[in-house]
Amino acid sequence: MTEPVAFDTTTPRQALPLLVAGQAQKEFFVNEAFARIDALLHPVVEGVASTPPVSPAPGEGWVVADPASDEWAGHAHALASWDGAQWTFCAPAEGTQVFDRTLGARRVFLGSWQSPTRPTPPTGGTVIDTEARAAVTAIIDMLATLGVIPPE
Repeated sequence: MTEPVAFDTTTPRQALPLLVAGQAQKEFFVNEAFARIDALLHPVVEGVASTPPVSPAPGEGWVVADPASDEWAGHAHALASWDGAQWTFCAPAEGTQVFDRTLGARRVFLGSWQSPTRPTPPTGGTVIDTEARAAVTAIIDMLATLGVIPPE
């Protein structure tokens, strides 16, 4: 006898549900995949919290803090997205980036959520080069404008 073919049920990186031949209620799995794609494609979060907000707006996203409680219990570090009726949780892959509205900059997942800090512009030294300082300050300002580091 031949061995039955085993199919993966989720994608390897983002755990999007996959359809299999003869599967009942395909729309459930397709809609789940669309909800996760909606949460993960260019993600923007309101901030980091350990409990869900009282009245979230549809499409609102959060980074779940550790420790998490209430509806978010057991989902520490996940991205939580409200669809108007329920929370969709997506575990971040290494290198996942989100824009945090509260921070005004990006966060990146490297084992835990990391956020950049704004470098201090040069102020000291024995030789003062105003052009070099102006260039470094312009680079810092551009990184802040792009949301790579937080604004002042």
